[in-house]
Amino acid sequence: MSTPAPNTPESRADYRHFQPITTRWADNDAYGHVNNVVYYSYFDTAVNQHMIEKGVLAPDGGTAIALVVETQCRYFAPITFPDRVTVGVRVAHMGRSSVRYELALFRNDEDAPAAAGHYVHVYVDNATRRPTPIPEDVAAVLRTMVVAPAAAEKA
Repeated sequence: MSTPAPNTPESRADYRHFQPITTRWADNDAYGHVNNVVYYSYFDTAVNQHMIEKGVLAPDGGTAIALVVETQCRYFAPITFPDRVTVGVRVAHMGRSSVRYELALFRNDEDAPAAAGHYVHVYVDNATRRPTPIPEDVAAVLRTMVVAPAAAEKA
């Protein structure tokens, strides 16, 4: 597989987990498409929903919690209500206390993403807010979404 030029969208095949997201009328802005800030909520919802479904994230917190410390999104095509959105999720890097998720928003049945980005979670102690190792049950789920280094370098 050749490396795409910078800012070239990838395809669904480059992601490990897929989470459907329902767009809402309120997601559209005055320009008639989903507002850019909503894309970040789709990213966050996809990762957290997956972790909840896997039983490693309790909405009321725990001893270790994950905080977002970095985000980025590139936009390739508009999404509008009532489009169906599927969020592709993969893990590009997992350290001792941090994980870098790479995500893509796929509109309807399209193979190329309408947007792609990343965010970094750092795990911290819920009481002290100091970095702490990723809990092992969480790490086990994250390992199932890790992509090969060559694929991660394309993003």
